[in-house]
Amino acid sequence: MSALFSPFTLRGVTLPNRIVVSPMCQYSAERGEATAWHMIHLGNLALSGAGMLCLEATSVEPDGRITPGDLGLWDDVTEAALKPVIAAIRKHSHIAITMQISHAGRKASSAVPWEGGQLIPVSEGGWMPSAPSAIAHKEGETPPLALDAAGLIRIREAFVATAKRAARLGLDALEVHAAHGYLLHQFLSPLANQRTDEYGGLLENRMRFPLEVFDAVRAAFPADKPVGLRVSASDWVEGGWDLEQTIVFVKELQKHKVDWIDVSSGGVSPLQKIPLSPGYQLPFAKAIKEATGVNTMGVGLITDPQHAEEIIESGEADLVALARALLYNPRWPWHAAAQLGATVEAPPQYWRSQPRDQKALFGDISFGQR
Repeated sequence: MSALFSPFTLRGVTLPNRIVVSPMCQYSAERGEATAWHMIHLGNLALSGAGMLCLEATSVEPDGRITPGDLGLWDDVTEAALKPVIAAIRKHSHIAITMQISHAGRKASSAVPWEGGQLIPVSEGGWMPSAPSAIAHKEGETPPLALDAAGLIRIREAFVATAKRAARLGLDALEVHAAHGYLLHQFLSPLANQRTDEYGGLLENRMRFPLEVFDAVRAAFPADKPVGLRVSASDWVEGGWDLEQTIVFVKELQKHKVDWIDVSSGGVSPLQKIPLSPGYQLPFAKAIKEATGVNTMGVGLITDPQHAEEIIESGEADLVALARALLYNPRWPWHAAAQLGATVEAPPQYWRSQPRDQKALFGDISFGQR
């Protein structure tokens, strides 16, 4: 039996296989509201055969958006815009639906990538980002506003409100975004956090706000549904956040009942130097798994089905998340199942697509026609 296509249970949610559609920002929302693009994009990926679909980083408040095109879930309007998208997926797919909830911190108010991705000044329609400390992400940028006590409370409550809306939409799981240089990662990293209060300085203090947010989200979401967290295991910059600190953080998260750790890296500094290669982030996931035993999600240029199979079989990670590979080939799980001798779910409208030498790909089905 294929390890990649073996089931995996997280609290009350059982996935039919270990393939996850990684959250991928589309920058195609309007005022935070899902659009027809999300219906097409997510609907397509929901039919991929993966076990879990994770919606893109979804902002908990307008000022927490990376770009003006970011998806949001902060009021009745943004909730209503997502409702038909979720309903359409539920009608035609059994895939577990997860949402990554996020706040961009000092990386907010940026242009969409295809328009340069740089900070949009307030004078040009942007907004003032907020962060742990008044330290700009890039040299020459206007520094963000340092969050005060009231700001921390506001953002924590915004995460809670979004978690409650996600529960109301019937989502199966949540992932708290504490990676890629966004707000919670900024609190963790000494490169971005130079506070002198109880939220800065020592590692224990830098972990405090991310742990408070995780606790608040966990308490606001149904107890039988899992909540995971994405972390950057390294800043790839001397003196920044690293694997050793990550393991300490994950051990704390275990005490707070985290259900998985999605292990990525980088994003907090433009000075990062990342050695890219297939599976380049998997050593982080493996080290975290060995040190803590927590469920891990491996990511990073994973494109070959046999590689993904070996990752699960060897215990490097419990789940494999794909992003670009699934954009390029939205039926990647079908092809992986065919290669590995496994079965995968597909809608009956597509059953006739089975190659003649793969008659068992979609399981024990029949397709009659007069």
